[in-house]
Amino acid sequence: MFKQYTIVLLLVSFFITSCKTKEKEEYIKLRGDIFGTTYSIIYENSNNYQEEVNIIFNNFNNSLSTYIPNSIVSKVNQNDSTVLVDEYFIEAFDKAKRIYKETDGFFDPTIGKLINAYGFGSGKEKKNLTQSEVDSLKNFMGFEKILLKGNKVVKPEEIEFNVNAYAKGLGVDVVGRFLESKNIKNYLVEIGGEIRARGNSPRGTLWKVAIDDPNTDGSRSQSRTIKLNNQSMATSGNYRKFKINPNGNKVVHTVNPKTGLAQENNLLSASVLIQGDCADVDAYATAFMAMGLEKTKSFLINHPELKVVLLYAKEGEILEFSN
Repeated sequence: MFKQYTIVLLLVSFFITSCKTKEKEEYIKLRGDIFGTTYSIIYENSNNYQEEVNIIFNNFNNSLSTYIPNSIVSKVNQNDSTVLVDEYFIEAFDKAKRIYKETDGFFDPTIGKLINAYGFGSGKEKKNLTQSEVDSLKNFMGFEKILLKGNKVVKPEEIEFNVNAYAKGLGVDVVGRFLESKNIKNYLVEIGGEIRARGNSPRGTLWKVAIDDPNTDGSRSQSRTIKLNNQSMATSGNYRKFKINPNGNKVVHTVNPKTGLAQENNLLSASVLIQGDCADVDAYATAFMAMGLEKTKSFLINHPELKVVLLYAKEGEILEFSN
């Protein structure tokens, strides 16, 4: 699921520093592959819930994976009028609707056809994409054109609903809520760098994670760490996944829904934290990369619940903005 596009979104990864120390016996660690990336789940409990987690992931894929032809979202995009959506789809839809409005369309889960055309999605890439082709593809997007009536989706045939931009975060939340249903208070769930942390780490302290530096040469380094106090965190960036078009211009994986263009701006990465759901900050991080630094800073004035670490370029230097 999400094998290509979620890897695109995995531009700023994390490591769990608390796991370098010897873990207490009552902490269980589960690891594996999902959504085209890896996951790590650490929680304080004597029970191993690997089987239950596998079932959650399977049900989630069958609902929201655009890589499974018979998934609910695939049937919706195939304009199957008989398909009934489930609770995963409804939550994904409701979150997208809210954040689409809040960000004035900078987060738009109907942008998949443009992502494909630029060569960063699961669909067919369009070589040497022209401005007229971009303008044409923009006619096939716009989340305001999709409605959810009960358990059925009503939309124009040409519009597609794609949750890949925040699927990892939503998957993190689903697993986290499952652990909470088992009365587990201390846990960390991480999928492809998106994190939901509650309570304390095996050290008995807040969970600590590190943010990758925005190195463009392929190297990996970390110079910033963050403690998560019952928070979720997601990061998006443009410094690793990009292409150079025939004109020598850089084409990044974040497409601006307003312009339809995949042009970089001075914002290199956006890490977003909230005492809430990881899917939310996963979506916000994507929107902020399209907005750029100044629009993001203006947006944050009206959203004090969001905490950020923004890394941006200025006069050859990498600078940080945080609130």
